[in-house]
Amino acid sequence: MRIDLLAGAAVTPRVAPAALRPTILLLDSGLGGLTVLREVARARPDADLVYAADDAAFPYGDWSEQPLVARVVQVVERLVGEHAPDLVVVACNTISTLVLPMLRARFDLPFVGTVPAIKPAVAASRSGRIAVLATPGTVRRDYTRGLVETYAGPCQVDLVGSTRLATLAEAELSGTPAPDGEIAAEIAPCFIDRDGRRTDAVVLACTHYPLLLERFRRLAPWPVTWIDPAPAIGKRVVQLLGAAPADAGRSASWNRAVFTGRGEVSPALAAALASFGLTEIRRGVAPLAS
Repeated sequence: MRIDLLAGAAVTPRVAPAALRPTILLLDSGLGGLTVLREVARARPDADLVYAADDAAFPYGDWSEQPLVARVVQVVERLVGEHAPDLVVVACNTISTLVLPMLRARFDLPFVGTVPAIKPAVAASRSGRIAVLATPGTVRRDYTRGLVETYAGPCQVDLVGSTRLATLAEAELSGTPAPDGEIAAEIAPCFIDRDGRRTDAVVLACTHYPLLLERFRRLAPWPVTWIDPAPAIGKRVVQLLGAAPADAGRSASWNRAVFTGRGEVSPALAAALASFGLTEIRRGVAPLAS
């Protein structure tokens, strides 16, 4: 394990031509995008992956829109300049529903966003009642409400904004899991039995939430279908970059995690990152101005 403490040190990425060995950059405010990274790694095992956690600005859901747009553009500009990716995955619903058009206009790169998977949830529902479990920022976005209007049809869609789950998921991965009662309280508003319709599908509209999926299943008041968008993102990456070569598994890819903040990486977190294939870590890439 090598942890680079040189804040903002320039990096020369080991990049081969995209057709042979692409570099894929994934961005989230914290660790939630690791659930997306896992699917992208399965889809293109030959790719070099750079996982960027903007932990200096975590959580994005607490930011107002204009400062958040400016922050994300600044961070993406820095990361694209350092790592020269062939594709960027915005592994965060909050900023995907807000900043994607601006990023696509500013950078000559394909961007894959993460948006609430309402259409698949509607297809999966038999009761006609689904819940969208998201951050408050994603819940209040016009983009999210537009997806409901476009795809919900006759389904009743309950938008549930959790203020704590992203932080609880970060704690889980860092080795300090929250008590069951705290998790149960956050997911409870998703479960509604009213007017002959009982929630039977829940959209995980924050990439942090699948980190807690096993606990959700155990603590849910009744079984539901949990909709995780990460597999669809992996498929979209393949559509844009093409499939991996047949011999892709023969050579190890070069994967690293970069954190914008200067906080310590605990042994538990380092072990968790390694379980996702991220054994090289840099900190202090883009700290907030004091």
